[in-house]
Amino acid sequence: MQKSEIKAKIIDVIEKNKDQIIELVEKIYNNPELGYKEEETTKIMAEAFAELEIDFKEHENLSGINAHFKMENPGPKIAVLGELDAITCAEHPDSNPETKAVHACGHNIQLGVMYGVAAALKKAGVESELAGSLNFITTPAEEFVELEYRDQLKEAGEISYFGGKQELVKRGVFGDVDISIMMHSLNLDSKKALIAPRGNGFIGKKIKFIGKESHAGSAPEKGVNALNAAVLAINNINAQRETFAEEDRVRVHPIITKGGDIVNIVPADVRLESYVRARNIEAMKKANQKVDRSLKGAAMAVGAEVEIKDIPGYLPLLNNQDLDAILKSNLLELIDQSELAVGGDFTGSFDFGDISHLMPSLHPFFGGVIGDLHTRDFKTEDQQTAYILPVKALAMTIVDLLYNQAEKAEEIIKDFEPKLSQEEYLELLEDFSSELIFKS
Repeated sequence: MQKSEIKAKIIDVIEKNKDQIIELVEKIYNNPELGYKEEETTKIMAEAFAELEIDFKEHENLSGINAHFKMENPGPKIAVLGELDAITCAEHPDSNPETKAVHACGHNIQLGVMYGVAAALKKAGVESELAGSLNFITTPAEEFVELEYRDQLKEAGEISYFGGKQELVKRGVFGDVDISIMMHSLNLDSKKALIAPRGNGFIGKKIKFIGKESHAGSAPEKGVNALNAAVLAINNINAQRETFAEEDRVRVHPIITKGGDIVNIVPADVRLESYVRARNIEAMKKANQKVDRSLKGAAMAVGAEVEIKDIPGYLPLLNNQDLDAILKSNLLELIDQSELAVGGDFTGSFDFGDISHLMPSLHPFFGGVIGDLHTRDFKTEDQQTAYILPVKALAMTIVDLLYNQAEKAEEIIKDFEPKLSQEEYLELLEDFSSELIFKS
C-alpha cells in the first residue's frame, strides 16, 4: 500500500470516530483531578484502550497507563503522550467546587488526541504496512501544584520527583523509547497550529524566613521581623532583574504563602514559594544563585535566618527540526499556510522539556481554544481545530516515521545527539535538589 493510501485510510477512520474523540475529551473535562490523584481519569483512559483492544498496563503505584501497539515489522518505538492532571483555578466557571481543579490547560484535549491517534491506527488496520511500535503513555502531575502534598508523597517514599515525567523516567518507562510525541492546546488567534516552539526550564523554591516573635505594639524592638526579611528579599530579587540577559529569558516570580500568624505579633515564620525560569540550564543555575544571594542578604539585613529548599523543576523545551519538518508537511495538507505559525517563544515551562533532552521530541501547539492557559477564560471554541486536526496531523506524521521499515524514524534517531543521557539527567535533578540554612 502506498503511503498516501495509508494516510487517506487513517483520515477516513478519524472522520468516522470524531464523536467518540469529542465525547472522551468532554468526559475528562468534566472529571478534573490534580496531580498524582488522577484515579478517575486513569480509569477513563484504561476503559478507552480496553475498548480498542490495545494492551496496556497501569503505572505501578502511580496514576496513568502505558499502552503498547506493535506493528507487524520490527523497528523503533515511538511514545505518544497525554497528561492526566488539571490545574487549580477557583475563578473558572467549570472548576470543581471542592478541589478548585479544572482543565484550564487543555490536558483533557491531549488525552483525547492520544486516544484518537491510537484508534485511527488500530481501526485502519495498517500494522502490516508499518514497522516498529507505539507506546501511548498517560503521564501524571505535569502541573507543579500542591507542593506540600507532593512533599508528603516523597517523604513516604511513594514518589521521587514532583513532576510526572521525571518520575516515569526514574522508573524506566522511557528506557526503550526512541522518539516522543505530544501536543498542547493554545490560543493562537487566527492560526490553527504552531510548530517549533521553545520554552523555559525552571527550578522550584520553597523559602522560610525565621525571625523572633514579640508584641508588635508594646515591644517590637525585641523581635526579629521575618516579614520584613521577606519583603526585602522580593525587593532584592527585583534589583537583580536588569542583570538578567535578555536572550536567557529569565523569569522569577515569588509569592508569600504565609505572612505571619496574628497582627499584634512580630512575624517569626514567613514563607515564600518561587520559580526561577530561564531558556537554558546554565542560565537557570546563574539566576538561581542570584536569587539565593537576594534571600541571604535580606535575612542578614534584619538578623533573621532563612531556609532555602530547591526542588527540581523542568528543563527547557528543545525542538527537533526533522520532526518539525515532517509535521509541517502534513499540516500543510490539512490547513492553509496562513493558518500555520512557526517558532513560538514561550517563557512558561513544560515537563516534556525533560524528555526533549533525552530523545528526538515533537511538541506542537494547536488552536481552537480561547482565553489564556490557567485562567478563568480558557475554553474550547472550535472542536474541529482543537480536537480533530491534531489527531490527523500526528497520525499522519507517525505514518511518515514508520513507513518503509521506519526509514525516516531510524534516520532521525541516528542523527540525534541527546543533551543528556538518562543517567546524567537523573544526576542533574539531584543537583537541583538542595536544602540550605543561612544564619545571619
